[in-house]
Amino acid sequence: MSREAQHESLVPTGIRRPLTRRRMLGTGVAATVLVATGATGTIAANAAERTVPRGVLPPARRGLAFLDAAMDAYPDKGTVRLAQSYTDQAGLFSSAFTYDNAIAILAYLAAADATADAAATGRATALGDALLYAQAHDPQYTDGRLRQAYNVGPYTFYDGSAQPDGFVKADGSANVGTQFGFTGTATGDMAWAGIALTALYRATRTAKYLDGALKIGTWIVTNTKTAEPLGGWKFGVDGQGAHHPGTATEHNIDLITFFGGLHQATGQSVWNDRRWRAQAFVKKMWEPQGGFFYTGTNDGVTINKALVPEDTQTWSYLALGAQLYASSVDWCATRLKVSDDSTRTNSTVPAGQSYAGVTFTSASLLANEDAPIAQYQPKPDRNGVWFEGTAHLALALRARGRRGDEVAATALLTSIESAQNQLGGDQQLGGKALPAQSGIVSASSPIDTGFGFGYYPYKHAGATAWYLLAKNRANPLRG
Repeated sequence: MSREAQHESLVPTGIRRPLTRRRMLGTGVAATVLVATGATGTIAANAAERTVPRGVLPPARRGLAFLDAAMDAYPDKGTVRLAQSYTDQAGLFSSAFTYDNAIAILAYLAAADATADAAATGRATALGDALLYAQAHDPQYTDGRLRQAYNVGPYTFYDGSAQPDGFVKADGSANVGTQFGFTGTATGDMAWAGIALTALYRATRTAKYLDGALKIGTWIVTNTKTAEPLGGWKFGVDGQGAHHPGTATEHNIDLITFFGGLHQATGQSVWNDRRWRAQAFVKKMWEPQGGFFYTGTNDGVTINKALVPEDTQTWSYLALGAQLYASSVDWCATRLKVSDDSTRTNSTVPAGQSYAGVTFTSASLLANEDAPIAQYQPKPDRNGVWFEGTAHLALALRARGRRGDEVAATALLTSIESAQNQLGGDQQLGGKALPAQSGIVSASSPIDTGFGFGYYPYKHAGATAWYLLAKNRANPLRG
C-alpha cells in the first residue's frame, strides 16, 4: 500500500515540514516530511463532551463546510479545482492529494443521498471534473494516469521559489505537485479515484465519468499486473516511471471494489476476472491464527509480517462483507485501540481533553517515544488517535452490525466529533479562517506510522470525508 514500504525523507537542512497520508512516489526520491508544532488549537478548553455553542451547525454539516472551504480556498484561480488536503499549518501549502479528493467525492455523494442536497452533488461533480481534467492535461503523460497530488493555489516554497498557479497552470496543464515530489502514481490512489468516478457515473449517468474510470482501470492493468508467485496488482510507479517492487493488501482491496464496479457498469466479464485476481491476493494475506490481514509483500514472494496496519482490517470487511474474515474488525478494535490525553508521553492534547480510537499500525504502539519520528519531526505519542482510521472502524462496525457494534461505533464517532469541536480551531485554508468547529485533524497527537512518516494534529480533508461516510453509514467499498 502507499504506506507499506519504508521510504527515506529528503529534507534540506533547517527545513521543517510534514508528510502526507500516503507514501511519496516522487521523481526517484521520497517526498519531504513535515514536523508537527504541537500547537493544536482549541475552541473549547474543557472536557471533550463540552456542548457545542448555540447556533453552530450539526457535526456532519460542519464536516461538509470544511470540505467546501478546502475546495474554495483559492477563488481567484479558476473554477476547475481540487480540495486542499491539509490546513496551511501542516506545511504542505496547497497540495491536493488524489486520494483525499476521491474520498471527498464519495462523502459529498453520501451526503446528497442522506439529505437530498443538490449542492453536495454539485460539489462532487466539480471534484470529479477536476480529476478528469488532470487525467486529460497531464504535463508529461497521455495514458490516463493521475499523479499523487496537485497544487491548487499559489505559495512560496521553502527554498524561496514561487509557485504562482492554481490547479490549472497558465499553459493549461494540470499543476502537478513537483515541489514535494508528489509526481508518482500509486495503484491505491488510482483505484480510489476510479471508485469515485464510477460512483459519479452511477449517480449522474454521465458517460464521461465512466470513461475516465475505464482509463484508470486500463492504466492499472497495463502497469501493475505481475507474474510473481503471490500475484495481485503491484504498487505503482514513481514520477519517472520506475516500478515499485511491492504489492499492497490495501491496494488490492481497493481494486476488488473498483474492478467490480467496472464490471457492473460495463457488463464486461474481464473486469470481474481482474477483480478476482485482486481478491485472491487479499485472501493470501489472511492470518487465520490471529484473525487479521498482513500488509502485503515487498518482493512478490514473501509476505511482509513486520507490522499490521489498520486499514487492511477494516477495508477488507467493508469490501468483502465476509463473515469468514469479520474478526479483522475485532482485531483492529482491540489490538490497535488507544486513548490520548495530556498525561501521555509526547501528547499534544490540551489539558482536560481526551480522545479514544485506533492508531495506524501495530508498530505505532511500539514507537520510540524518546526519538523523533523522522528528521526534523517531533517525538511520537504511542497513544495518539488516528481519526481517519477511527472513522474506518466506526463504519466497519456499523456495516457488520453484530451485537454491540453500533454502540461501539457511536462511541468512536463521538470521539471524532469531540475532536472536531476542540482541536485545530486556529488553523486556516488558503490563509483564511475555517468555518467554526469544522473539519477533523489527522491525529490527536503526533503518531509514528511505522513506515517512516507520521500523522499530526492538522485538519485533513481525508479524515473529515471518512467521518462523513461513517456518519452517513455509506460504505464506499461496496458500491
